[in-house]
Amino acid sequence: MSEKLKLIPLGGLGEIGKNMLVVEYGEVIAIIDTGLMFPTDEMPGVDYVIPDISYIEANKNKVKGIILTHCHEDHVGALPYVLKTVRVPIIGTRLTLGMIMSRLKDFGLSNDVKLVEVQERSRIGIGPLSFDFFVVNHSVPGNLGVAIRSPVGIIVHTGDFKFDYTPIDGKYTDFSTLASLGEEGVKFLLSDSTNAERPGYTPSERIVGDTLDSIVRGATGRVFITTFASNVHRIQQVFNIAYKYKRFVAVIGKSMNNTVSVASRLGYLDIPPNTLIKDQSLSNFKKNQLIILTSGSQGEPMSALTRLAFQEYKSITIGSGDTVVIAATPVPGNEKMVARTINALFSRGAEVIYTTTPGVHVSGHGSMEELKLMYTLLRPEYFVPVHGEIRHQVAHSKIISSLGLSEDHIFRLKNGDILEIDQDGARVSGQIQSGMTMVDGLELGEGGVVLRDRQRLAQDGIVVLVVTIDKENEEIVSIPEVIMRGVTYKDEDSFVEELKTEILRALVTSHTPVVSNDIIRDVVGRFIYERTRRRPVIIPVLVEV
Repeated sequence: MSEKLKLIPLGGLGEIGKNMLVVEYGEVIAIIDTGLMFPTDEMPGVDYVIPDISYIEANKNKVKGIILTHCHEDHVGALPYVLKTVRVPIIGTRLTLGMIMSRLKDFGLSNDVKLVEVQERSRIGIGPLSFDFFVVNHSVPGNLGVAIRSPVGIIVHTGDFKFDYTPIDGKYTDFSTLASLGEEGVKFLLSDSTNAERPGYTPSERIVGDTLDSIVRGATGRVFITTFASNVHRIQQVFNIAYKYKRFVAVIGKSMNNTVSVASRLGYLDIPPNTLIKDQSLSNFKKNQLIILTSGSQGEPMSALTRLAFQEYKSITIGSGDTVVIAATPVPGNEKMVARTINALFSRGAEVIYTTTPGVHVSGHGSMEELKLMYTLLRPEYFVPVHGEIRHQVAHSKIISSLGLSEDHIFRLKNGDILEIDQDGARVSGQIQSGMTMVDGLELGEGGVVLRDRQRLAQDGIVVLVVTIDKENEEIVSIPEVIMRGVTYKDEDSFVEELKTEILRALVTSHTPVVSNDIIRDVVGRFIYERTRRRPVIIPVLVEV
């Protein structure tokens, strides 16, 4: 019996972010992308979320390589954590590999990782599988789709894509390769679904350049511009515009500085002569001579733009006469942080230009007509919508169905589904453990209990009860001490005294000779809920003397 090819998504389906796909054939596993996702409002204190990689840990001896389609965090952000489990070659373009190296250095992983550079139309063999790479347009250079050649047929993974007919770097989507693959015969197509609900075509990145040009031309003071730090094409346009209007560019923010440094060193960013200046020298220039390129398009609390908005940046103060351009849309989950930053900038007297202005941002993902074009070029036997929330997957499935592919050849997968493919067809044969792993500081964990506690702390507060007992006799020797934080009551003093009395009564009348944390927790929980309809976190502390 011939082996089956297995496609197992560990992330990126039913959600935006943490894209990760396992490709398994026999004793060989290749991983396509290892992304992260931003936490939601229901995840207080969590820095970001990565896929559950328990399947990788259980099969680490099979893993032979990791392929990165491009350098966005939702495709590479989980890489350091995956490399702690499997130390295998990392495959990507020069820019993608260059961008991940700084992150790997932060984790002490940069010295013993094998990097394999590929270009468009490169081919890499991993066991019985081979991977052909082709250019697709996106919002970052070095972005590739991949065709997987396997004993059961060709599987095409588009990665993130759009069809840009006027690309900033002059690199067009490789129509020739796509058409050739279609002629050869594609078994499965896995295609980007992000903009499946958006009619028409996604505009060219050059539209943003025209908009930024108009803004800078009309500005009488400093212009602050923020975008995704990895958007090299947009950064290139900012430098070109600065040179055109004889302005100087200062870069602030760690991620933006890293991108400018790496992209220029590798030849993906062409900085005009005498345009880039140090932020320490800003005072030497008139305000109408400056463009400040900054990180923080997502309102991250510690980002440069957020610190500027809240006057926490030492050397620069934003105020009247300044123009701030946010050339990005909020990633799902970041809307409140972005809105908070925008409001703070307005309160400083700055003119703020963001997505309400047409042309200040365009997507890097294809809209409906581009999804149709990709399908038509490849004409696959089977189809899987990937990279999107459920609504995007459903919309994409409907688009493909309207083009004539039968419903039973469209697989709307969930994270953890095992899609088995052989010469006879395809089927979902089961499911593995999948889900989210929380990254909180330097720690990893499922986070279920911790998150529930944090949510309760945020919503209902905390009550600490200190009870002093005689160690020998197990008797209470003093009135309990009550410490409350985040619990409100109109007459707090009487509330606390009544609570102390209730605790003492419960402990004295208890049928057990041992003072119990459970008794204290039950009594306090019931008392507070009856009076406040809140369920705070309750922490009993028994002090033995």
